[in-house]
Amino acid sequence: MSNTILFLGQMNLLSSRLLMMIALAVVLVVFLVAAILLINFFSVWIRALFSGARVRFTDLIALRLRSVPVGMVVDNRITAIKSGLDVTIDDLSTHYLAGGSVEMVILALIAARKAGIHLDFDRACAIDLATKGTGKTVLEAVKTSVNPKVIDCPAPTTGKVTIDAVAKDGIVIKARARVTVRTNLARFVGGATEETIIARVGEGIVSTIGSVDSYKEVLENPDRISKTVLEKGLDSNTAFEILSIDIADVDVGENVGAKLQGEQAEANKLIAQAQAEVRRAAAVALEQEMLARVQEMRARVVEAESQVPLAMAEAFRQGNLGILDYLRMKNIQADTSMRDSIASPGTGKEPKPKAQ
Repeated sequence: MSNTILFLGQMNLLSSRLLMMIALAVVLVVFLVAAILLINFFSVWIRALFSGARVRFTDLIALRLRSVPVGMVVDNRITAIKSGLDVTIDDLSTHYLAGGSVEMVILALIAARKAGIHLDFDRACAIDLATKGTGKTVLEAVKTSVNPKVIDCPAPTTGKVTIDAVAKDGIVIKARARVTVRTNLARFVGGATEETIIARVGEGIVSTIGSVDSYKEVLENPDRISKTVLEKGLDSNTAFEILSIDIADVDVGENVGAKLQGEQAEANKLIAQAQAEVRRAAAVALEQEMLARVQEMRARVVEAESQVPLAMAEAFRQGNLGILDYLRMKNIQADTSMRDSIASPGTGKEPKPKAQ
């Protein structure tokens, strides 16, 4: 009995020691985890705490588990809070995981707030994602909205120096414009880019110059181009708002109208020459045809004259023609030949008697 009691006492002692060791292990693990968390996040947490942008340890742990740079997110939140922006850790981490630039968004929001421009966090994130990979940033968009940007028209990258247009009198006008724009943040996402602005302004300049009667009107009032183009609302559905269009240079080019008229006259001359050649060829062909017909008629006359001796012989056989009649006919022929020779003495040739 005493042995059993002793054994039970020893078992209770071992169980209590085991429980104590387990509890001690748990405390050590908790202490170790707390130490690791303090080592990793204490400086960040302290910095956020004293900056007025308090953040929970659970949020820091969640950032680390999502592979989000903890220091970068916390520092940008501190910057936002110090600037009066209410931005949460979740907002920043979500934008980072979406592939955006958290720093650019915060700087753009601060710049917009300082300039009195309404720009919420979601719109800034959308602009940042839209400009990803284009070489532009949301901060640049906000700066362009504050400080207008000047665009050359035509763009220097196209290799053209001026926009060439032709007035109604045929004179070429070479113009160069400078367009002052600022970013329209409300239409930045999905709006047309600078290339569209340049194309529309170039089209407006060409149509305006083409509508004037004389190039002198353009040289006298270059500002009429900018006024007319500006009234057309070329910035619709674009990411920019056109503030002004200034004509930087206007020059006179060649007389395209006269050149085109000369080329048209030359073409008309060639057409007329071709038509005259066709008529001449037709006349030559007709002449040759008439000569052939004359030869044909002469052949018929010769053929008819060859029948006369046969007819006279037949008349002699039938008694319808006598010798005196034949001699009378010969005398008439001789007399006729003599008269022909007298009438044309300059020929030097005796007329040939007709074939009998």
